Amino acid sequence: MNSRLRRGARKKKKPSKATASTGERLQKVLARAGVGSRRACEELIQEGRVEVDGKVVTELGTRVDVASQKIRVDGEEKGSHPKIYYMVNKPPGVVSTNQDPAGRMRVIDLINSDLRLFPVGRLDRTSEGLILVTNDGELANRLTHPRYQVSKTYLARVAGRISFAKIQELGQGTHLAEGFVQPESVRIKRHRRQGSDLEIVLREGRNREIRRLLARAGHKVISLCRTAVGTIKLGTLPSGSYRKLTLAEVRTLESLHVEPAKKSGRGAKKSTGQRQTGGTGRKKTTRRQSITRPVQKKGKSLTGGTRKRAAAKGRPRTSKAAKKGRRRSST
Repeated sequence: MNSRLRRGARKKKKPSKATASTGERLQKVLARAGVGSRRACEELIQEGRVEVDGKVVTELGTRVDVASQKIRVDGEEKGSHPKIYYMVNKPPGVVSTNQDPAGRMRVIDLINSDLRLFPVGRLDRTSEGLILVTNDGELANRLTHPRYQVSKTYLARVAGRISFAKIQELGQGTHLAEGFVQPESVRIKRHRRQGSDLEIVLREGRNREIRRLLARAGHKVISLCRTAVGTIKLGTLPSGSYRKLTLAEVRTLESLHVEPAKKSGRGAKKSTGQRQTGGTGRKKTTRRQSITRPVQKKGKSLTGGTRKRAAAKGRPRTSKAAKKGRRRSST
């Protein structure tokens, strides 16, 4: 009896999960302070460039209390900064990275601010258009991570008059070096004498994805401009200019992300046109049966009496006297 009481006392001394998980994750705090995206902050922690109360921290699961602990990155103390959001119309020739060994013009060089900013996603140096710049690492992570499926709209001008058959092929997707790629939508905006303007919507961004997709279709990209991120549109903002996002636009961006659907086990839906055979685990493809319908005449629908008359065609007609005789015999 005494041994059982001792065992119970030992269990009570163990710290609870709530006590062990107080505070916030270090990479989340750094991202919110404008150090960078959450991925970049995780790399800083693993490289040993982050200190908490004077001690180097390299574990990603470390939790900190911002109110009582001092956090430094490369020796510089990081506190909470006001979050700020900009829309930039990137001109061709400007790079969208913060660090460029060649010393070329960067997107953040176009903005007059003392805060540490970084672009949300990337645009090719030769491309132009809408790019968001912020110090909010959490929002940047939601807008760029593939699992959130945030749409980006592009206007591409290609050489040659592209056919509708090619547009359908592009919409069905193709295989690139990274895997299968399928745009959300592709449509022709207008045909020109020696070219075509296309509107392409993507939900994931790969390196030079649109240029490679169109090259597979046999059309070279002459110019490429991003016109929207989600519902935030570039509008009439001049090339090389920027402006702050409104509060309504920021709230819209915060509500853009869509969580991926979870795959269930036994209750998972089978793909269309396939059924599972018992025992073997092999899938057998079932062909859809084609249905032949009667030809509809102009101005008439095959409903009601018309359908009955169409079905009665080809049958031998029975006289009224014969019908009466059948009724009498049945009675």
